Amino acid sequence: MDRQWWQSLYGLPPLIWIVLIGSFLGRGTYFMVWPFLAILLYEKFALGPATIGLILSLSAVVAAVLGFYVGTLSDRFGRRNILVLGTAINTLAFAYLAMAETLAAFIVSITFCAIGRSIWEPPASALFGDLIRDKSARELALQFRYFLINVGAALGPIVGVWAGISAQQSTFGLTAASYLLLCIAFILAFRFSQAGRASLARGSSVTSFRSTLEVLARDKVFLVVIFANVLTLFIYAHMDSSLVQYLTQQQAPALVGLISSMILVNATTIVLLQFPLLRLMEPLNVNYRIFIGIAILAIGQAWFAMNPVDWFYGWLGATFIVSLAETILFPTMSVQIDRMAPDHLRGSYFGAASFYSLGWSSAPLAGGLIIEWLGGPALYWIMFLLCGVVVTLYYYSRKLERAGQTSALDSDLKLGIEDEYQSAGEKTTLTT
Repeated sequence: MDRQWWQSLYGLPPLIWIVLIGSFLGRGTYFMVWPFLAILLYEKFALGPATIGLILSLSAVVAAVLGFYVGTLSDRFGRRNILVLGTAINTLAFAYLAMAETLAAFIVSITFCAIGRSIWEPPASALFGDLIRDKSARELALQFRYFLINVGAALGPIVGVWAGISAQQSTFGLTAASYLLLCIAFILAFRFSQAGRASLARGSSVTSFRSTLEVLARDKVFLVVIFANVLTLFIYAHMDSSLVQYLTQQQAPALVGLISSMILVNATTIVLLQFPLLRLMEPLNVNYRIFIGIAILAIGQAWFAMNPVDWFYGWLGATFIVSLAETILFPTMSVQIDRMAPDHLRGSYFGAASFYSLGWSSAPLAGGLIIEWLGGPALYWIMFLLCGVVVTLYYYSRKLERAGQTSALDSDLKLGIEDEYQSAGEKTTLTT
């Protein structure tokens, strides 16, 4: 990054830095042990892959639906209350997970871990738009948050192995501690920092949940983009559990070393190339960046489909291509939602983006079924074709936009919301 970028980051409000650092620490301690959770469930309760997958998938689905609703609540009741609630739930859930001994306790704590994250992440993302008015600085901050999340995800397992604490249930206590610190930091920052007091002074929206749903339902461009991005997450997720299932079924040589190397390639690609690629693509429109990312993702799916099972470096090459697509696509999706969201419904729009996880959580089950019935290469050729569907959806969203179905509020609906403001008087202002 050049000097101007560093100056933009240096000038971010303290409250934004709390979100950035909290995202890094929370994700790092989370990944010290979360990737090994399936092993813990198997060793403690002798659960099969289908049962473990069902537990994790259901928690993700619950979190996705709740995340949408909570995003609208942050517009109505303010960011601070929802952020404190979400991080407090995560603190208790991870602490409980560190001590859980029964299967029921594991299921409850895993579900609440997902719920807590779905509560605090949409308003945290919405804060960037609330507090950073300059568009380029805001988009850089969103990119930087994604970068820190990936650094945490990459370093977490490495630090855990180095410290001898990975795959130990008690390590979830560190994750609980990181969320406790984040919760306290939010309380103090909203009370004492200038940006926090400014956020409180902005007040909250008095629009009803029904009105918010009407806005989203009328925003045809946004709905098409959401569906396209759910499919994108669904396609990408098959590099994870589905690929492991396929390689295990085919008895790929040096399987453990291969999977570890693929994880390393994925993390290294994101950490090293995200900002150079951002700099390279900065002049391009967000939709063009996504088109490029989808094209690269399609190449990766075709490579997975054609790669011989015993070609070790071929799997690493395909992983690099898909990781390159991830590096372009995922941060751009956050920027895209930020640009589409009206100021007073920013939390609702980021909450709706929680539905992306439906694509991720459904991939292991769909991938396993396709591999069992049709084989691994067929799965990745299907994903290759789905990339074409995503491109078609984005092309259709551009046509809607040019036809006047922009992501801004329709005039009649906008007037209805303004009437709500007038009937309720001025916006309610939260007190510290």
